[in-house]
Amino acid sequence: MVFDYIEGGADDEITLRRNNARYRERALLWSVLEDVSEIDTSATILGHRVRAPIIIAPTASSRLFNPRAGEPAVARAAHHHGLIYSASTLASTSIETLARETPGPKLFQIYMWKDRGLVREIMQRAGEAGFTGIILTVDTPVAGNRERDPRNRFSIPPKINPHTASQALARPGYLWDLASTPPVRAANFTHISGGVGSIVDFIDKQFDRSVAWRDLAWMRDLWTGSFAVKGVGAPDDAEACVAAGADAVWISNHGGRQLDTAAATIDLLEPIVDRVSGRAEIIVDGGVRRGSDIAKAIALGAKAVAIGRPYLWGLAADGENGVSRALEILTSELRRTMALLGKPRLADLTSRIVLR
Repeated sequence: MVFDYIEGGADDEITLRRNNARYRERALLWSVLEDVSEIDTSATILGHRVRAPIIIAPTASSRLFNPRAGEPAVARAAHHHGLIYSASTLASTSIETLARETPGPKLFQIYMWKDRGLVREIMQRAGEAGFTGIILTVDTPVAGNRERDPRNRFSIPPKINPHTASQALARPGYLWDLASTPPVRAANFTHISGGVGSIVDFIDKQFDRSVAWRDLAWMRDLWTGSFAVKGVGAPDDAEACVAAGADAVWISNHGGRQLDTAAATIDLLEPIVDRVSGRAEIIVDGGVRRGSDIAKAIALGAKAVAIGRPYLWGLAADGENGVSRALEILTSELRRTMALLGKPRLADLTSRIVLR
């Protein structure tokens, strides 16, 4: 049930597969006899100098995948590799705890709740804890239809029933970790209500279908740090984000977990870059599985890619060491790809090297 929660997507999972496939359908042109004795993958993203153009995307309830390690393990691994960490508003570890785990650059993801006071409060907490940027997710007016979860009788926090119990009993190590650690819950909202279930129910009810551009502008006015809008898929919307004061446009279809049959994010990259390049940084997620995928995204105009599933698989497998290993694989593959392309710097990666 936990694997399916990470791995799965919405409806028929067409967008989930398409995100990956469209990277594979783009070929690379390489140059020869270039000096690639030194490869530089460093970049400046939202004012932070990082070792590679990779952002740890915000993912909810990471302790679900590794009850003992959770978000702190991810934050530490990101700092070790010199990358930007993003915390989810629905994290199973509090803002303040995560801030203590990593002195490195960190962003905080948020939704626009119906209770604007709650939005203001959590943004203030993020700023006081040392988070330098806010990520507003805008592609979730309602939850996507992720059919694997009801098939598994799965919920967050996990509820005991014959179906989930049979799966958990088949993994006694995981069951012990889950039972012997604090409950997996929305740690940033424990002050709202005493019960774990009631907190999650409250948060579900807080999704606001009436959110509009005026609300984005209101949030931008509240926040003095960097500001990214995540879940953008159309050039006109990207333009509106920039007009509202966004520092970064984050192209995302929620990893194929919201609108199925939506366009692959790599296909959305070029038209959005054409519209807003030079006025906002472009971040893209969805389908990044190899260093060559990162090179393609950068060549097509992205400032950085964001990853979710790759580091969650590492977290589930081996905690902080697993996350670190996943990041090591991606960064080493990027360096190798750049060497084989004959492009020693990220600036050398241009659209001329990518063929459909």
